[in-house]
Amino acid sequence: MAGEKSPRAFSMEELPGHLIGEVLTSGRLAAADLARLELTCRALRPLAEHAASRLCAARTAFAVMGPADRGELLDRCGGSWKKVLRFLQSVEQSSDTVETSSGNMQVATGRYHTLLVHDSSVYSCGSSLCGVLGHGPDITQCVAFSRVSFPSLARVVNISAFHNHAAFVTESGEVFTCGDNSSSCCGHGDVGRTIFRPTQIEALKGISCKQVATGLSFTVTLTRNGQVYTCGSNTHGQLGHGDTIDRAAPKIVELFKGASPVVQVAAGASYTFAVTDDGTVHSFGSCTNFCLGHGDQHNELLPRAIQSFKRRNIHVVRVSAGDEHAVALDALGHVYTWGRGYCGALGHGDENDKTSPELIGSLKGQVAVQVCARKRKTFVLTDEGSVIAFGWMGFGSLGFPDRGSSDKVMQPRVLDSLCGHYVSQISTGLYHTVAVTNKGIVFGFGDNERAQLGQEYIRGCLKPTEIMFHKSSIEDIAITAPIG
Repeated sequence: MAGEKSPRAFSMEELPGHLIGEVLTSGRLAAADLARLELTCRALRPLAEHAASRLCAARTAFAVMGPADRGELLDRCGGSWKKVLRFLQSVEQSSDTVETSSGNMQVATGRYHTLLVHDSSVYSCGSSLCGVLGHGPDITQCVAFSRVSFPSLARVVNISAFHNHAAFVTESGEVFTCGDNSSSCCGHGDVGRTIFRPTQIEALKGISCKQVATGLSFTVTLTRNGQVYTCGSNTHGQLGHGDTIDRAAPKIVELFKGASPVVQVAAGASYTFAVTDDGTVHSFGSCTNFCLGHGDQHNELLPRAIQSFKRRNIHVVRVSAGDEHAVALDALGHVYTWGRGYCGALGHGDENDKTSPELIGSLKGQVAVQVCARKRKTFVLTDEGSVIAFGWMGFGSLGFPDRGSSDKVMQPRVLDSLCGHYVSQISTGLYHTVAVTNKGIVFGFGDNERAQLGQEYIRGCLKPTEIMFHKSSIEDIAITAPIG
């Protein structure tokens, strides 16, 4: 009304301390938000630190740690609770969507294709062998990221890609799959035909899910209450049901019922990992390459805890399953590897195999937040946004252009070409790698023979190259039909 005064603007520090504390610990602020707020007013620093410590304590991964481990993590983070909070949030997001300044994103790389989530929409590029891109039977290759059609209300929050099929989880907890279903890995019962578009798994209706992991012809699904369902090929016991019988539809893994909730799952070529909230890693399936971590090569038909971690009281928070090796991250940001040591993929300076998890000593000074393993190569992301890589350099998928006379990086090495960026997530496929920064910039490197890097005119990138990502639908972009 006329004559009324407009509300007076006021600064944050004018608010009562208890009210500021309630705002800062609402659970909606990230570590970066607290840091930015602190920069606007130094007087808020003690409150921001206190708020960060309370937000850390509310997280399960931190709450289950002992006092000594909590103190060591704080020391490793330079005595800053905001950095501890950043570590915890980064670990949580490493197998999920990450928050960037351009929206929430996740990247997943398959054999000759890439999937990308941006603000709950899915985009794909590369070869659509067996319908893995999700664009229908007429699309065999996409030379740029193009939007995948889902039901109008479906908001995708988690994705996984492997050789010939893909899986997606929506915000409401529904699971969709597409691709080669000859082994029933898509979970649609006895339907053996190819699934060309994302299709909801009927057997999981009414079961709220949060994460999927796709292996070679099998799928692992994690529910929001910490239970695990598996389907598809079970030749080596990778489904965890105590037998080698294939499953055409998702079946719950009985061993985890009534046990500590599972917080993350990972699928390799023919084996599976499940990490529980108490830091235990369970593995099952093929142990041909020592990937199960039990010190032998015996297949496991049921989930079995990796005793090497338990004996040393190592609390694992995330694990990644490669084709022939595995890598794990503990609650203090240390990195462990095991399996085949081809090309230095284990990061110990040699090519020796490791039958059980071994700490990478050269990374003890780093606080890692994500680990990623695939074809004889490994990536580690640090809490400062740096990318560390080692293993096989084939096709440039490790990101180092200076190959010289060797195609191996035997020791962990910082990827200098990305040092000007804060990398929030990375995924490596068979011969290519894709990374996302905290600003939402997408970089790709490695093989691009089938446009899996979203680049139309180049055959490959020896070093990280920005992928110009546009929110295009399948009708908006040029699609090439035959696969060369």
